[in-house]
Amino acid sequence: MNEINFTKITAAGNDFILIDKRLNPDIILTSELIQSLCDRRFGIGADGVLTIDDHKKSDFKMEYFNSDGSDGMLCGNGARSIIKYAEYSGRIKSNKTKFTFNDELFSGEVLSTNEIKFNLNEPKNLKLNFGISILNKSLNVSFIDTGAHHVVIDVSEFNDEYKSLETIPVVKYGSAIRYSKYFNPPGTNVNFISISDGIINIRTFERGVEDETLACGTGSVASAMISYLNRKISTPIQLRTKSGEILTVDFEYKNEKFINVSLIGPAKIVFEGKYKIRGN
Repeated sequence: MNEINFTKITAAGNDFILIDKRLNPDIILTSELIQSLCDRRFGIGADGVLTIDDHKKSDFKMEYFNSDGSDGMLCGNGARSIIKYAEYSGRIKSNKTKFTFNDELFSGEVLSTNEIKFNLNEPKNLKLNFGISILNKSLNVSFIDTGAHHVVIDVSEFNDEYKSLETIPVVKYGSAIRYSKYFNPPGTNVNFISISDGIINIRTFERGVEDETLACGTGSVASAMISYLNRKISTPIQLRTKSGEILTVDFEYKNEKFINVSLIGPAKIVFEGKYKIRGN
């Protein structure tokens, strides 16, 4: 295969290369190829790669790969992006859809031209308010698996060292926590938050991208849930991402379980193109 037909999609600044297997039936996505595609200087540039394929028991099958070539856990903004593309490519006949990812069934909805809703399954492994020591600093953090592993840290944990979310060195602390003994293997995503006027401001270091991204869907869900429990913030919860775009998280909390979990936000098809595979 000499070239790849692709679609570039962004969801609140989280950007993806989407590969439709109908258009690329013979594609073999190696780790090296994924890294080349996602390279922001010598490739197309993206936080990760999505694939969409036909599926017998749902509208379509989704795969996700991080920009470093590793298999991705659930990606909330990626799921919203693929729902947008599924409507665009005619895979869904109404505004609602059911699709498969990692042998789990998920659902979503096209609310408007730019607003996409993704329904997440019940999170796991909640652990509230425990101490870790990172870079000679003691931090109180929380953890939850919303389909991907997430640590959530309130900006107040840094006391006067960093006076606002904007000044925290996200890559420095995110990388240290991601690779720390507390979460390896397989590592974790790390979300730094502050709350003002009922809105959560969030910055995220993403595992597999190994950098700060402009938004993270499952991280926003995790941060909303932790803030609900720790700060009694009411649902639906709005989060202002690094890109400035707003994501909205909603859920019910019953019998110490999160149910009816949803993530709403913008998703946009940016452009389509062909990528010539190097060496051909």
